[in-house]
Amino acid sequence: MRIIVPMAGRGSRLRPHTLTVPKPLIPIAGKPIVHRLVEDIAGVINQEIEEIAFIIHKDFGTQVEKDLVAIAEKLGAKGSIYYQEQPLGTAHAIMSAKESMKGPIVVAYADTLFRADFTLDTTADSVIWVKQVEDPSAFGVVQLNDKNEIVDFVEKPKEFVSDLAIIGIYYFKSGETLREELQYLLDNNVVKGGEYQLTDGLENMKQKGMKFVPGKVDEWMDCGNKNVTVETNSRMLNFLHNDGENLISKSAVLENSTIVPPCFIGENVVLKNATVGPNVSLGNNTRVESSVIKNSLVQTNAVITNAHLDNAMIGNHAAFNGKFTSISIGDYSIIE
Repeated sequence: MRIIVPMAGRGSRLRPHTLTVPKPLIPIAGKPIVHRLVEDIAGVINQEIEEIAFIIHKDFGTQVEKDLVAIAEKLGAKGSIYYQEQPLGTAHAIMSAKESMKGPIVVAYADTLFRADFTLDTTADSVIWVKQVEDPSAFGVVQLNDKNEIVDFVEKPKEFVSDLAIIGIYYFKSGETLREELQYLLDNNVVKGGEYQLTDGLENMKQKGMKFVPGKVDEWMDCGNKNVTVETNSRMLNFLHNDGENLISKSAVLENSTIVPPCFIGENVVLKNATVGPNVSLGNNTRVESSVIKNSLVQTNAVITNAHLDNAMIGNHAAFNGKFTSISIGDYSIIE
């Protein structure tokens, strides 16, 4: 089994946090989004993962590439790096890793997380992960027949046809077949809105009689912008806490401070005269003093003093003093 992870964009809606760190490497409950994603996929497919292929832009840099390869190796897989030079659509992105499209594959976009408890139907030609939603008009959805097979893909339906939204994770029994269909789109310039779309390849496969079935997830968590990323962090903390996972590092130092679970507290975090939680992640080497923080996501090496934070997201090496009188704010920064 191979996993293909398109992640070429840094994530403009999550600026300024993605100016230096690509969105898929933003930590959720102490672990990068893409790391959690491939772990969760591995848990669902219950098969040995031979390779994880990451599709990125060249400007991500060598350190990001090393971090991604390390994520794959932690799962016992080979890590491969491919580049998408131009943002020409989902099909074009996937085809950037065409050399790795061999045998059974999973394609997963790296800005979403999920929780699921289903058995992957490896007899199907394709399994499309879906989540039941209240407002399907905002999503691409699948329509099922009475055999629980997917018979249609509808993009943002104006009238109700289905409430099963496509979350951006797909299984294909044959990577070679998918590669063939997507190559056809590229060779024949089949575009929509100037982009090559995966759904056009799926439609061609369906028209040839291939069997598509849904894989229904229990939870679907987005990481598209600051507010939903902070919410996803909170939800993930609760899931992990309820699973009994230890989220507080033994190297954390508490001085006259309280942690209200669930919280992730990284290595060498120092809390002094602080109350942290619930639903807070503090990255490694962060220091919090004379502050109250809840429902927030703080990355590594931050220093927070004299603050009262709720629904906050603070980046690496940031310094925030709630009693500020002099400030230096860079591009895309927000103080509310």
